[in-house]
Amino acid sequence: MPIIQKIYYDIFENQVMISPGGNLLMTSGGFMNLRIAKHKTILWFLAVIITLASAVYQRMTGPTYPVRGKITVGDQKIPYKFLRSEVTDRDAKVKLTVVDSTISGYIIYKRYRSNDDWSTIPLVREKELLTGYLPKQPAAGKIIYSVHLRRGTEEVSLTGTQPIILRFKGAVPGWVLIPHILIIFLAMLLSNRTALEALDSSGQSKKYMLWTIGFFLAGGFILGPAVQKYAFNAWWTGIPFGYDLTDNKTLIAMLGWLWAWYKNRQQLRHRGWIIFAAVLMLGAYLIPHSLFGSELDYTRMPGEIRP
Repeated sequence: MPIIQKIYYDIFENQVMISPGGNLLMTSGGFMNLRIAKHKTILWFLAVIITLASAVYQRMTGPTYPVRGKITVGDQKIPYKFLRSEVTDRDAKVKLTVVDSTISGYIIYKRYRSNDDWSTIPLVREKELLTGYLPKQPAAGKIIYSVHLRRGTEEVSLTGTQPIILRFKGAVPGWVLIPHILIIFLAMLLSNRTALEALDSSGQSKKYMLWTIGFFLAGGFILGPAVQKYAFNAWWTGIPFGYDLTDNKTLIAMLGWLWAWYKNRQQLRHRGWIIFAAVLMLGAYLIPHSLFGSELDYTRMPGEIRP
């Protein structure tokens, strides 16, 4: 227990003590202190790289981005791109470019979390395109589906044994969505920049921390609920009203920053908490967007209305 207490004190409750000379300094608690705050251009460059890399990772791993791939049927390689998100005012289009006219296809689907039986929709050929439409659903409604191609006796499922889950959402106006995305991106950028600044006890990490909190508050707790309201007709679906992971990770990240501000509200003595808050926010940001998001349970809907 004394060892754990010492580690905690060294990282979070450090008291700054700058030694003369050298680039690498230590605090009285053993916390690293780098003479890097004066290299502002380099620090901003590193913050941008970290932010862009995390944004690319999230985009590649999110559950709402299309499923892409290629499959070979007969002698033809067929690329595909299947939707996992669609707006509520139109049917979801499934299309494939298939030159070989002997290849046909169909879609098997049902509403997710329902008592429905599986339904089949044929893919209609128009020259080189095979096209089908999945019926639109209410906000947060989901359809689970798979796409199959047939050529003679050969039949393949383009998604293998794992079907695709498609979620419907209300259309979000650009004047809400675009500022939300930009401000959240800036909050993440400022968070990373604040962490780098906090590595130097002589830096201005308190200033950057306040900017981070301000942008995060605007993007995550003002514009974020507005986006949620347009998309799923609910302002907040995280704790204590639900388990939406996007809302909950936003809340946890903000609590981390508020705690870091509280610990450093008078003097910059606890830089470890600033770095901790930034790492916590980065970890939250890396969690795929919309994972465990709003979801309609059809089994609880009155009358079990079928699509």
